[in-house]
Amino acid sequence: MLLQLKDSGELVKITEIQELLDPNNDTVHAKDQEGQEEQQTDSFKKENLIFPSGEDLPRCWLDANYRNG
Repeated sequence: MLLQLKDSGELVKITEIQELLDPNNDTVHAKDQEGQEEQQTDSFKKENLIFPSGEDLPRCWLDANYRNG
């Protein structure tokens, strides 16, 4: 799955979808999608990621207590 960094607009490829879906994780592992060569895996804060369409990530992916508020 490709997501976009809010600040730079660069695309990153999520390597572990389960990390993204788990609201108890505030970071995910992903690879920058720049250049022709495969990039190293790096950690990214979920709060800094959006969908390439510009939409925010679902609250249930970010907040384990989303039903309480």
